[in-house]
Amino acid sequence: MKKAIAIIVSVLFVFAITSVSFAAEKAAAPAPVEKKAEPAKAEKKAPAKVKQVTGDVTAVDAKAKTITVKGKKGDVVIAVDEKMIADVKAGDKVTAKYTEADGKNTAKSVKKAAAKKAEEKKAEPVKMEKKAEPAAKPAEKK
Repeated sequence: MKKAIAIIVSVLFVFAITSVSFAAEKAAAPAPVEKKAEPAKAEKKAPAKVKQVTGDVTAVDAKAKTITVKGKKGDVVIAVDEKMIADVKAGDKVTAKYTEADGKNTAKSVKKAAAKKAEEKKAEPVKMEKKAEPAAKPAEKK
């Protein structure tokens, strides 16, 4: 008789634990759905992230007021205002900061600073070559 009571109590204990775990799973399932809805609202309210691309200007469209910059990840078409488009020509190296909204990239700033650095780097090796030539002349005297 004691064995029968022990078996019945253990079976009831197993059913009690099982029902509690099923109840917890059902309560936890709706919570992630609500959490997913909240970030979607936050994304709509959040300001657009500012992106940056550095590369060569491949095209300038004055009528559409856009420039195309060839960056590391590919070509990016950016809408610019009249002041920015006046300073930029095809072939210039630029760094453009822009935002993306409704599938359209709008420029915040366009700078041509990278082109000056490239010119300075080209000028430096010429100076090094001039220093190397006088060293070779004394070797010819021997």
